[in-house]
Amino acid sequence: MTAQPPAGQLAPQAARPDGRADLPLYAATIAMGLSAGLYFAFDVSVMPGLEHADDIAFATTMGHINDAIENGLFGMVFFGAFLATGASGISLHRHGPAQAARWAWAALALYSVAVAVTVKVNIPLNRQLARLATNTSGGELALLREEFRTRWTPANAARTLACTAALACLGRALALRARP
Repeated sequence: MTAQPPAGQLAPQAARPDGRADLPLYAATIAMGLSAGLYFAFDVSVMPGLEHADDIAFATTMGHINDAIENGLFGMVFFGAFLATGASGISLHRHGPAQAARWAWAALALYSVAVAVTVKVNIPLNRQLARLATNTSGGELALLREEFRTRWTPANAARTLACTAALACLGRALALRARP
């Protein structure tokens, strides 16, 4: 016969001596932190720094940044955050506690917002800027830059907020998972 925990206390979790089921949660938390940090860096340094560049330098630099970011390491973090967060939700659902699983699912929902904003807003704007900047000059380039900046920057801020909130959710899941 198993003793029940006192009222208000959580039941002990099943023993997991190897800790492998926690790996997705750790990976999700790290990848989410990297994603939030990347978007935050654009909010506080890259975009404000580019405000001081002329229109050609702005378009050229954004083009170089967008070309450089399309690499395997970024892809691993971008998609890995999504996959690891989903895997941590599944793992926590199976191995508990249920409250930690709910936080992981909340993190997945928030990160899904960041991915959707990236796919629907930031990537199309990046491609449009790259395509149009090479054939545009003078006042047209200034208008293109302003249209890009006024849509891209708030979308990036939304990604930053969504990833930061998702990171906080994963932190809560970690704290709940660590409870005896």
